[in-house]
Amino acid sequence: MTNSLSRRQNTRHVRASMELALGYAARPNPLVILWRWRYELGFLLFLAIALLALASTIGWWWGLAMIGAAGGLMAAWPAARRQVIVQSWRILTPHRVRTGCMQAWIHSRRGRIPIVLITTAEPFGERVYVWLRAGMSVEHLIEARALLTTACWASDLLVLRHERFAHIAVLDVIRRPFAHPAEDDWSDMTEPPSWP
Repeated sequence: MTNSLSRRQNTRHVRASMELALGYAARPNPLVILWRWRYELGFLLFLAIALLALASTIGWWWGLAMIGAAGGLMAAWPAARRQVIVQSWRILTPHRVRTGCMQAWIHSRRGRIPIVLITTAEPFGERVYVWLRAGMSVEHLIEARALLTTACWASDLLVLRHERFAHIAVLDVIRRPFAHPAEDDWSDMTEPPSWP
């Protein structure tokens, strides 16, 4: 009896693994696409409104020249340039995490990838909080750590469990390795960092 039960469980496990391997990541609906690209769309909308406002008061060419001068000033000022780079990585990293999850086949049986909840800028890079859907676990992210590191264009990536919720993973995308505690230091921790 136990032999047939274990055989049925093994068959079910193999079938589930094949379904996951042969499955595909589902395409997001238009609202999800708008949400994922909200920062980029907001920036383009801001630029369009600023250009229209400047064009109506001082003319198109002077408006373009003022926007170009503001961009040049931010590029020349080291503190502003650094802040633009940090915020750009904070916006780009969730896209790269989602791409890495799709390529590493980290998705539910319906093809849904994990949801990126929040991305914060940290001294070492970015900290990403990820909501794992039913059928996923932190172990899936740990197994795909090398793929996710490459997808995020990072030097390393640490995967941690959230201290309270099993369905939330914390990804530390490390771009400046010396600004992050060593991985050995994380093994002594009983809980990962809390919510920002």
